[in-house]
Amino acid sequence: MIGPAGGPGPRRLHIVACAHGTDNPDGRRLINGLRGDLADELALQGIDAVVHEAYVDVQEPRLEAVLAALPPGEDAIVAPLLLSEGFHSRVDIADAAAARPHTGVSAPVGPDPRLAAVLARRLAEAGHQPGDAVVLAAAGTRIEAGQRQAARMAELLAAELGHPVAVAFGSAATPSVTEAVGAARAAGAPRVGVASFLLAPGFFHDRLAEAGADYVSTALLPGVTIAKCVAGRLAEAISAGPADTE
Repeated sequence: MIGPAGGPGPRRLHIVACAHGTDNPDGRRLINGLRGDLADELALQGIDAVVHEAYVDVQEPRLEAVLAALPPGEDAIVAPLLLSEGFHSRVDIADAAAARPHTGVSAPVGPDPRLAAVLARRLAEAGHQPGDAVVLAAAGTRIEAGQRQAARMAELLAAELGHPVAVAFGSAATPSVTEAVGAARAAGAPRVGVASFLLAPGFFHDRLAEAGADYVSTALLPGVTIAKCVAGRLAEAISAGPADTE
């Protein structure tokens, strides 16, 4: 673990598990459960850390307030509970972390082959059959890196399923989920399923029911796989060292 500036030995590590935030009670419960799973996974990996709750929108406590309340001089890493790069990771989270010394940021959760396996299971639970067209539905972002990550996730799911998967977005990018479902039908698909590339139920997941698909998979949570992915990103950030040593 990173030692304090000017001293040998370890110091306490704070993990700020930062989600978008939602008004959906089930979504809130599942995200809170993810934090618990993450704390368990970190302990299994021998990482001694305290996991904190934070949000960039909708809910409290806000990320800036959580970081400001941490003990000065102790290391922190913000773990985005977000599936790909977007405005919140590139701006909100990055700016908040940069404002506090000894604070780093880990990468978003995806893309990851383990998520493809979860998506495939969710599709099977929703009624996926051989021959169905599948659209991967991501929340959406104007940031090209995030769009590329969603497209990569569609490729990973395609490898898992053994057939092509289209990528679409709930907002901010094209094609929309409705457009992608329509394109699959126009191409002759007998049935079209939507794979929800979202962590938990909420606004974006609710809108998927309006896209005209034959079925929509449930969100990725619950399940320990997501916590394992987040813990892996954190391990990478810890290995890279702190963002600064002020």
